[in-house]
Amino acid sequence: MITLCDKARETCPVWPGQPIIAHWGVEDPAAFAGSPEATARFFYDVARILHRRVQLLTSLPLEKLSRLKVEKLTRDIGKDRAVKVENAMGNEPKDSVG
Repeated sequence: MITLCDKARETCPVWPGQPIIAHWGVEDPAAFAGSPEATARFFYDVARILHRRVQLLTSLPLEKLSRLKVEKLTRDIGKDRAVKVENAMGNEPKDSVG
């Protein structure tokens, strides 16, 4: 379970079982105020950040990692620790995640 906004983080429902829970906070693009060009750029930047985080998540070698390691790496992805995650996966860092 990955939450994106702080409100979801605070009111996250209880899920059956023991899902891995992480918070990948990003600024809410719907709350952004600016020119149409600045708003479009802001939406693009948020989408780029989330796209990169999803790329990192789907690149994790889940079958080789313990549940605790997957949970830690999933949380690290959302805490601007993309380089650490890529290094843990044995990859060269590509770019920073905001």
